[in-house]
Formats: sequence, structure tokens, C-alpha cells
Amino acid sequence: MSIVKIGLVQMSCVQDPKTNMDKAIREIRKAAHDGAQIICLQELFTSLYFCDVEDYDNFELAEAIPGPSTDTLGALAKSLNVVIIASLFEKRAEGLYHNTTAVLDADGSYLGKYRKMHIPDDPAFYEKFYFTPGDLGYKVFDTRYGKVGVLICWDQWYPEASRITALMGAEILFYPTAIGWATSQDEATNRDQYDSWQIIQRSHAVANGVPVVSVNRVGYEQDGLMKFWGGSFVANGQGKLLYLASHDQEETKVVEVNLKQSNEFRIHWPFLRDRRIDSYQPITKRYIDED
Repeated sequence: MSIVKIGLVQMSCVQDPKTNMDKAIREIRKAAHDGAQIICLQELFTSLYFCDVEDYDNFELAEAIPGPSTDTLGALAKSLNVVIIASLFEKRAEGLYHNTTAVLDADGSYLGKYRKMHIPDDPAFYEKFYFTPGDLGYKVFDTRYGKVGVLICWDQWYPEASRITALMGAEILFYPTAIGWATSQDEATNRDQYDSWQIIQRSHAVANGVPVVSVNRVGYEQDGLMKFWGGSFVANGQGKLLYLASHDQEETKVVEVNLKQSNEFRIHWPFLRDRRIDSYQPITKRYIDED
């Protein structure tokens, strides 16, 4: 397919997982009604962003993948003829947990999962307490409407992740996300942080010649100390913004992307052609010391 309609669901969350799932289902239906073919939800959409604290009780939020949520969303995907990209808290085994995104195809089948590779540990983002780094490698899923690559939030900052996923044949890169501002920050700092976040992802689109879709949550959490900044967007393979969401509103939007443009962009800006793969061995080192 050349034209694919992408649905983005930017929403706020509450403590009750069922309420969040019901809202996500409602918004998926809305996106499908508006013509969406591939619909992406934000990171960990079934709960509040619980990684603001190190609390053992939060492990109760995790589930098997495939499991109850993928069963529900798979049936929904089949009924609507849409692909659903769903970020979930995975319980892999007793004491072993991942930040994982599942992909459900338009016939309802479970295509597989991607486990978040880069795990942050910052104030109010204590993900290393909960999540084991991914061990499935980078993934591309061949859906009814195109080959999609899925990365998750903190993966956004690593050009290596987007490059490898694009080299594996991804026609679109999706980033389910949960990122926000501390409400104690000044507006200039907020703007700088958001701009950096958006720019790095748009640069992945440019470097690889493929559309990038980033879906963030919105709203105040952590007792009002964190405002998730929304700002979900779609960029084409030249980095041009095709859609930009607000910072403070729930939004469900359908955006068209043209997959055939990737060939045009890569012909005129032949970054893949000119890669010097013989010179990249140092990238596998943590740091290159002069000695």
C-alpha cells in the first residue's frame, strides 16, 4: 500500500486499569471510524505512569503477553480491520518484567512483541526498578497495511535503534511514549526539553527516509508534580510535521502517510547508499579512549 492512515490516541490515565482500557477501546473505535488502519496507543496506557516511585505493589499491574489485554485488543482489531500497537507492562516469569509493546494485526492475530531495550533511571522515571532490558532485539512486524518498526520512549534518543529497525525493513517507525515536565520547571526549560525530544525523533525520519509516529500521554500525574506533555506527532520521511498534538488535551487523530515517498527521499538524499559500514566498528564500544 502507498497511502496508510495512522491513528494516534493521546490520552490521560487514571488509577483504575479497566477505566483506561475502556477509554482506549473507545478511542480506537473512533480512530477506526475516521479511517485509521494502524492505531498506536501511548506507553503503558492501562495505568498511571507508576515508575515515579519504587513500589513493589506496582508489579501487580503486570500481565502476560499474549494475555488478557492482547486478547481484548486482538478481538477489537479483527472487528474493526485495524492494526493495534499496544504498550503493556509484561510479566514474563516470576520476578521478571519488561516494558513491552504488542502488535495485533487487522485479522486479530498476535504478531509478536518488542521489549524496550533502553531503560532509563532518572528522578520520577525509575524504570530500572521495574523493567529488565529487552532481549528480543529490534523488531519489524509485517502487518496488513505495511511493515512497522516499534521502539519505546527512551529508545527515542538512540539513533542506533532507529537505524537498525529501518535497515530491517521498517516502513514506519512507531514510538509509544510517556514523558513529561516537572511542574516546578520554568517555561523556557520545558520548551527546550520538548524541542529536543521532537527534533531527535524527526532526525530519525530524515536519516532513514521513513515516517515517524510518536504517541505520548497527557495530563497531570504524580500528585500534580508531573505534567505529561502530549505533543504527539507524525513526521514524514523528510522530517516534515504532518500532525502535531497539543500539550494539554486528549486527542485522537488520523493522519495519512505516503510510504512510496521513502524511495524518493532515499534517492535524492542517499544516506543508506553512502554509509561507510566498514568504518563503524567503534560504535560497539562504550567509549573510545585516546589510548
